[in-house]
Amino acid sequence: MIINSLKLKVLLAYIAGMVLSITLLVIAAAVVLQSDLLARMNLSDAAEGLADNIVFDNRGIPIGFDSSIDDRAWLFEGPQRETAYRILDNNSNAVVISSAGEAFWPTSGNLLRLTRGNFSFEYDDRTFYGATQPVEHGGRTWYLQFIASARFVDILHHVAFPLVVAGVAVFGFVMFVAFGLCAFITLRYTLKPLRDLSDYAAAISPRSMDARLSTEAVPVEIAPLVDSFNHALERLERGYHLQQEFMGHAAHELKTPLALIRGQIELIEDGKNNHAALLSDVEYMTRQVQQLLLLAEASEAHNYHFTVVGMQDIAHAVATYLQRMAESADVHLTVLAVDDKVTWKADRGACFTLLKNLLENAIQHAPAHTSVSMEIQGNTITVRDRGPGVEAAQLPLLFARFWRGAHRRDHGAGLGLAICQEIAMAHGWTLSAHNAQPGLTLKLSTQT
Repeated sequence: MIINSLKLKVLLAYIAGMVLSITLLVIAAAVVLQSDLLARMNLSDAAEGLADNIVFDNRGIPIGFDSSIDDRAWLFEGPQRETAYRILDNNSNAVVISSAGEAFWPTSGNLLRLTRGNFSFEYDDRTFYGATQPVEHGGRTWYLQFIASARFVDILHHVAFPLVVAGVAVFGFVMFVAFGLCAFITLRYTLKPLRDLSDYAAAISPRSMDARLSTEAVPVEIAPLVDSFNHALERLERGYHLQQEFMGHAAHELKTPLALIRGQIELIEDGKNNHAALLSDVEYMTRQVQQLLLLAEASEAHNYHFTVVGMQDIAHAVATYLQRMAESADVHLTVLAVDDKVTWKADRGACFTLLKNLLENAIQHAPAHTSVSMEIQGNTITVRDRGPGVEAAQLPLLFARFWRGAHRRDHGAGLGLAICQEIAMAHGWTLSAHNAQPGLTLKLSTQT
């Protein structure tokens, strides 16, 4: 939906910020103009400006202002009584005074406090605002006092307020257009790599799963997301290839027993059937299907229910289950546990299948009159047979799907150890194989 557009949200945030800024600016201007704060601030600034233009005589006594520098001196001359000034010495005696005269100034109150600051007083039913500004000259300090009537300031404010509003409006409009254009161009440039990534990602299909998204020109805030997406693509590609490989192997493995069963059925028609051979082929095919189903189930993490299980109990249950198979092969089974309270966090059913496959694989490769042992020691379970072992070059192939080793008694599908590896990976365990001389050792380890 358009409301979820990042560009729209940023633009809306920009507009809201601009409107809020302009509104606060107008409110602040209105509040200041409606109070005497601006007047007092302006009078202080005016007094400070006038102090820089005071003219002194040869004795260092102030005599007035330099009109060639500041042409505002006319405000204090003439018949008007709206503004006035005077310069005082340390004893509050006026040495320079505007045309309003000494009678214009009160003889008591804040005016006689010769310190920098603002003051106000009433004269002739009018309110006057003023400011005092100290002036240093020739080692002496003089005090310039400047005043203006409230109605004079009010007239200035009435003239200034529309100008302020107009200035704020023009300033806001210019800022709105300028920043809006900059924001639009910036967003368009910034989001272009994201649009390109989206188009490139949409083009990825099962025929191009090796493709990866480029992080070049991508904003640093988005780069981790792109990297995570590429890692996800790698996992998907691996899973897809494994699935394709699995389906190919499964079809090949099932084709052989089906052909044999077909041949046996054809022999039945000729009266030359061999029920034992037919049952053997059906049993082999059944085992293949069961192994394929187990492998598919082991590959799905959501099929697991993790609880704390006692590993010695599961090991003894597996040994009991395979006891008849071991007796048929004339192999002795032993389960050793250093501590009978060893517990792992695992799915009980999957853990039983894993240990059963490990022990079954050892029985299949163990010579007659030998032993197969399973040892439980803390965070490690070891299964060992005393058979011929495996060539070093073939050790990595033990856990490959459909790979069959030599010297085994049955005609399995070559999926038993692959199922073990899937279960171990789902639990975060490590399953490895090592030659023991004699025999082979399969070691299952957990990190905790």
